[in-house]
Amino acid sequence: MADPEPDGARPARRRERHAVLLRLDPAVHEALTRWAQDEFRSVNAQVELVLRNALREAGREPKDAGPLPRRGRPPSPPGEELPSSGGPGPSAEPPPSAAPAPSSGPRPSAEPRRSGGPGHTGGDV
Repeated sequence: MADPEPDGARPARRRERHAVLLRLDPAVHEALTRWAQDEFRSVNAQVELVLRNALREAGREPKDAGPLPRRGRPPSPPGEELPSSGGPGPSAEPPPSAAPAPSSGPRPSAEPRRSGGPGHTGGDV
């Protein structure tokens, strides 16, 4: 396989991460999930932290391993802009549920519907 850099130098960007399928006992996964939540980490980040600590304690930590990725959302790729409003998307409009929709007919009563009709599932509401 050819080296991507002609002079053999490693690119300045972050190295790719390996995806690994890991089969765990459900109880071990649950314990790991709780531990990760307690420390505000993803399960993936917690697994990497535990493995790195175990490698270090065993004297087997690789010398060329990069640092742990920073917490939070990864940086945007070059050229991709973030929304300026800091909101959930490019639109600054409120979500549809924030303002009541105008109604041309009578308002529905507060009484729960008990008779069958379209979408009726057979149980009382």
